[in-house]
Amino acid sequence: MNDTDTAAPAALDLALPWRHRFADLGPAFFTELPPTPLPEPHLVSLNAPLAQALGLDPARLRQDDAVRAFSGSLPIEGARPLATVYSGHQFGVWAGQLGDGRALLLGELDTPAGPMEIQFKGAGRTPYSRMGDGRAVLRSSIREYLCSEAMHGLGIPTTRALIVTGSPQPVIRETVESASVVTRVAPSFIRFGHFEHFSANGLADELRRLADFVIDAFYPGCREAGGNPYARLLEAVSARTADLLAQWQAVGFCHGVMNTDNMSVLGLTIDYGPFQFLDAFNPAHICNHSDHGGRYAYHRQPNVAYWNLFCLGQALLPLMDDQQQALDALEPYKTRFPAALTQRMGAKLGLADTREGDAALIEELMQLMAKDAVDFTILFRRLCDALEGAAEPVRDLFLQRESFDAWAARWRERLQAQPGFDAAATAAAMRRVNPRIVLRNHLAQIAIQRAEQGDFGEVDRLLKALSAPYDERKGEDDLAAFPPDWAQQIEISCSS
Repeated sequence: MNDTDTAAPAALDLALPWRHRFADLGPAFFTELPPTPLPEPHLVSLNAPLAQALGLDPARLRQDDAVRAFSGSLPIEGARPLATVYSGHQFGVWAGQLGDGRALLLGELDTPAGPMEIQFKGAGRTPYSRMGDGRAVLRSSIREYLCSEAMHGLGIPTTRALIVTGSPQPVIRETVESASVVTRVAPSFIRFGHFEHFSANGLADELRRLADFVIDAFYPGCREAGGNPYARLLEAVSARTADLLAQWQAVGFCHGVMNTDNMSVLGLTIDYGPFQFLDAFNPAHICNHSDHGGRYAYHRQPNVAYWNLFCLGQALLPLMDDQQQALDALEPYKTRFPAALTQRMGAKLGLADTREGDAALIEELMQLMAKDAVDFTILFRRLCDALEGAAEPVRDLFLQRESFDAWAARWRERLQAQPGFDAAATAAAMRRVNPRIVLRNHLAQIAIQRAEQGDFGEVDRLLKALSAPYDERKGEDDLAAFPPDWAQQIEISCSS
């Protein structure tokens, strides 16, 4: 090499204003280590709107050195990669110490959208990988990338995804697949399991330090409300979780693996593994092929969320005056969730307020849908059209048309009792809460299969469509159609 040769950069410098508040909690909370480089990394997809919202230049992130950096192959100036430790209950059983087995927190950025943590998923082994390889495969990275943005487009609290990179490095799951890294973004990735870890190990000082950090950073009102601030924290997390579960149920979303270590203390949807949006409505649907007992079936999600909150309450007990404080803090979930779900389901039906009898009207429709295995998303979207005279397409979804007609007559009567009822305005309002497009399993599968052949165009196309799921746009009819028969054969497990 002569004096005119340019050396490869030691790190990617994006001039980012990093800070490291989680690392400031102390070494008991994490292990600091660099990501494991991926060979021959390439860009799969970049979420340009999110990059811009974070104050980043999408064109800069597409350059080769940025792709290398977001694959873990080049350090990022100012980042401080670390894996956090937590514990948790998995499928209802205490699993002990867990932790970020393939995720690395780079740090936190002050962005136009507020403080955001940036995290790699699939960046290699950590001390918490147990028997795993610390990698994510392209298949699971694309699913998380698309679904987190789909949830954001639906207005549901979620972690988000900035960029997916890939590599020819083989990763062994059920078959040999290729490695990938997805960069995730959230105000915080702190989970119920972080609190469980320090509580279970008798680390009272660390437990209090973590709770104080979460309160000061995200729930300052818990100190202003009076009483025990940690009980108020549990109450606030319970309220956010109740609202989140109502939103999940109202769009037919199945998480698939609601372990306590997969529950966010900020009420975000986190850790997209074996998720699914319902096709044919079945309340007992199990989307996770690994969930042999059906613990995380669609209709069980609200109760599982409460069970997980109870575990969080147990973890916080050392910071409270007595057990009753924790129980009192959990109690509002029991009324908040059903009220929130009734309100959201009512809005899907055009109900401008909540009245006596609405819950029964909603429940009767759900029973009819379950009996005839009616497509969840298409049913509610066609109800919007039915209000404006297109009744046959929605009737065609039911085998028991007379039963549906009787229900529809009561629904119209309920709508017409609303002051100033206008069918067109109500239908328009319904279209704003009933998505035309959701990330069905077969749509993700098509994008994955093409990506595995090096064609990433369908990933980008889906990303754009899912960012505006309520809109009627040309060229997207196939994304809003019934799933093909082969979609029923797709099996999604915890393997990723």
